[in-house]
Amino acid sequence: MIREPVQLTIGEDGAVELPIGLLAESGLSPGSSVLAYSIGDGRIVLRREEDATQDLIEFGRLD
Repeated sequence: MIREPVQLTIGEDGAVELPIGLLAESGLSPGSSVLAYSIGDGRIVLRREEDATQDLIEFGRLD
């Protein structure tokens, strides 16, 4: 299901606060360990660390 987008602002220190509802929808919670990587064109992906690691083991790449 596609959810409504949420507009966020990147702070001067580069920090972004994610709404708790967005975290809950994605199966994340405060304190979750995630990997972040750019896929270009202004897009950044956040993946649970264990999922991203499994992607690398199975497919040899993150996407």
